[in-house]
Amino acid sequence: MILFNGHEAHTRSVVKAISWRTLGSIDTFVLSWLFTGSAKAAGAIAGTEVITKIGLYYFHERVWSSIHWGTRRESIAVSDLPVRDEPDAAVLPG
Repeated sequence: MILFNGHEAHTRSVVKAISWRTLGSIDTFVLSWLFTGSAKAAGAIAGTEVITKIGLYYFHERVWSSIHWGTRRESIAVSDLPVRDEPDAAVLPG
């Protein structure tokens, strides 16, 4: 499935999702606490959104990882190209 192909490993996308969500959940908790005045309500809000948003971020990262628009591709040196042992049939005389 093209959604899961990209230039980053799945593990990297998961770790990025978790680290971003940790920061986002702290923000959500603090804001929820300020708005509601209740640490319990803030914890419930932050605890619920952490689960859904990790999944959403992961899929968002994988989609963007498979889109090459706006990225710079590394140039491949001729020495990095694979060497073929047998000649191409179209090049043979005869």
